[in-house]
Amino acid sequence: MSDQPSTILLVDDEQSIIDFVSYNLRKEGYQVDTAENGDVALAMSRHKHYDLYVLDIMMPGMNGYELCRNLRTRTNAPVLFLSARDSELDKVVGLEIGADDYLAKPFGVRELIARVRALLRRGQMDAEPMAGESITAGGITLDEARHIAEGPNGSIDLTPREFELLSALMKVAGKVASREDLLREAWGWEYITETKTVDTHIKRLRDKLAAAGFDPGIIETVRGYGYRFRA
Repeated sequence: MSDQPSTILLVDDEQSIIDFVSYNLRKEGYQVDTAENGDVALAMSRHKHYDLYVLDIMMPGMNGYELCRNLRTRTNAPVLFLSARDSELDKVVGLEIGADDYLAKPFGVRELIARVRALLRRGQMDAEPMAGESITAGGITLDEARHIAEGPNGSIDLTPREFELLSALMKVAGKVASREDLLREAWGWEYITETKTVDTHIKRLRDKLAAAGFDPGIIETVRGYGYRFRA
């Protein structure tokens, strides 16, 4: 693994946020570039590799949602939204277009750093080839080395995070996995109390499985605890 510091592109039209976030990320040893809007950020992303994108949503010109969609056509690097828009719908939209996490303003430094570390750690794991074996359960086969999911009707179109979530569930097929367990396994989060991200991704994962011909109920909700993949 490289000893080079992780590179982060921070995009926000509020200078106070740029100053606060970039200062604290640089204190942690990260290399941080900044952009004041989506158009500038997209141009920068075409000329430099970034390990993580931290995006505001409401910006003049290209907003964060549009920028995320554009980034997802060229990179699987994790995306973290920072936004004053804290409704469940805003979070769902952000996650559905390809973001990996969503942190509402105002936020504390420790939570910001914890989420950045988790996303970078997971991004490194996604990028590194694995010697892992295939997992098969419920008619689905996951090739962890190639990040490919397949069923009787062919490949299943999953984002990297959906793949990791399905993998975490299938590895304990027939047993209940708590939301906290899934956050650790699929996101690499420790000590983070936000669990709605799991619920949103489960809904998207069920939709993808239904589109591939599977009963979405193959992922069962265990009320008050978590989820179970039917063996």
